[in-house]
Amino acid sequence: MLMPSSRAEKIRVIFCFLGCLLLIGCSPRDFLSRRLATDLIAGSDGFRAPQAFQLHTGVVSNEEALSREYLVLQHRGWISAAKANCPAGMNPAPCWEITLTPSGVDTFQGLIPPGEAQKQSFSLLVARRELVSVTGISKQGNVADIEFIWKWMPLNEVGAALYPGNLRYRSMVSFREFDDGWRLARASSHHGQALDEALKNTEQE
Repeated sequence: MLMPSSRAEKIRVIFCFLGCLLLIGCSPRDFLSRRLATDLIAGSDGFRAPQAFQLHTGVVSNEEALSREYLVLQHRGWISAAKANCPAGMNPAPCWEITLTPSGVDTFQGLIPPGEAQKQSFSLLVARRELVSVTGISKQGNVADIEFIWKWMPLNEVGAALYPGNLRYRSMVSFREFDDGWRLARASSHHGQALDEALKNTEQE
């Protein structure tokens, strides 16, 4: 009666030993799971980098004055635009004189870096990305395409106007398997696109 129990115990010990050997020989990056893909995308420098917005006051081109960002700022009443003569090298006409309104001054003055308040061009950090979910993994050999959804998290009032947090974006990024496990592809190729391209080539949900 003791033999079956003893034999079962030995088998269990052997399987435990083999399991330990497998764990020792494997890296957490050897298996491309959604959890790993989430960690690698969300933790990458490119994804974590905050979004900056460059505001130019004074005379700007027609293309810049009609950009989505400037139209949003005008709609909020933070800047005004008046037709102006184009300086040399800035074509085609018309050009526009961009100025901050009193409301714009109130909104931007706390965001402008010290020492830049009198400049006609300054950069503001307005939003950061947040990964919502990894929605799919397609593997072929040592390459894989990862589909994921992300959104903007505004850092201030300007960011909330330019990058609404209620919008969702779908992107596709490439991974490659190396000897130490899976990594984000560093450059776009015929196999797929790197993260910086994936974040530019998005589909709004």
